[in-house]
Amino acid sequence: MKIPNRLQPLVDDGLVDDVLQRLKSGKEADVYTVLCGDKIQCAKVYKEAMQRSFKQAVQYQEGRKVRNTRNNRAMQKGSKFGRKQQEETWQMAEVDALFRLANAGVRVPQPYMCIDGVLLMELVTDAEGAVAPRLSDVTLDEESAIADFDTMIRNIVRMLCAGLVHGDLSEFNVLLDAQGPVIIDLPQAVDAAANNHAESMFKRDVNNITAYYGQFAPQLLGTRYAKEIWALYEDGKLTPETPLTGLFVEEIHDVDMDSLMDEIITAEDDFYERQRALKEREQE
Repeated sequence: MKIPNRLQPLVDDGLVDDVLQRLKSGKEADVYTVLCGDKIQCAKVYKEAMQRSFKQAVQYQEGRKVRNTRNNRAMQKGSKFGRKQQEETWQMAEVDALFRLANAGVRVPQPYMCIDGVLLMELVTDAEGAVAPRLSDVTLDEESAIADFDTMIRNIVRMLCAGLVHGDLSEFNVLLDAQGPVIIDLPQAVDAAANNHAESMFKRDVNNITAYYGQFAPQLLGTRYAKEIWALYEDGKLTPETPLTGLFVEEIHDVDMDSLMDEIITAEDDFYERQRALKEREQE
């Protein structure tokens, strides 16, 4: 195929020998298979900010640390240099997340390098060596669905223990290789402790995965892993080996309506007393 403009510099520098085919065009990147020596790899070519259709990027960037204070100021001002730095930060977030999660035992593609908005990484394949399908393109039997769901939940726990929330997890960014599910597409991954939206994103991720596998194993739809896992995380009790039940009981507190009304009445009395005293001072 014709070599895309963004990949031509890597070919010129000898990092890529040939571009084989485009696998997909996503909301934040185009993905190609490329030949590097005698090995087929995956090249993810990030789109420019104006071309991306990924929404609410600001929410995902909250809590990300930029070590260079000059770059941080430029990003806050929105200058041309700042926008360029913001793009690089967005792209490197996936590289950092992939290395971090691989080290934590999460099943993700092995990253190799990221140069000029192109990420070279492992090509995930099935048992026959073909490109692994996305979950959205797979039909599972009940037994396989339950087994893969358990694997996904354990990987999600490992991610959270490593301090990250995927933020956009669904059947569309999980591949299925010979060993089971592999999580992909992580440029929007958020810091679980530093991002105010981390909890809601985490629960949405888990609920999306539950809904997908629940198509094939309806008993999974009654589980409440999202709330159970996050509660353990908040209490500092979550580890990669923490036993999970899929059950969660909300704490319900009885409301003392008489005491509540007394507090409201007292607050109103205090307000009107302050207003009366203010008027008296103005009339003096």
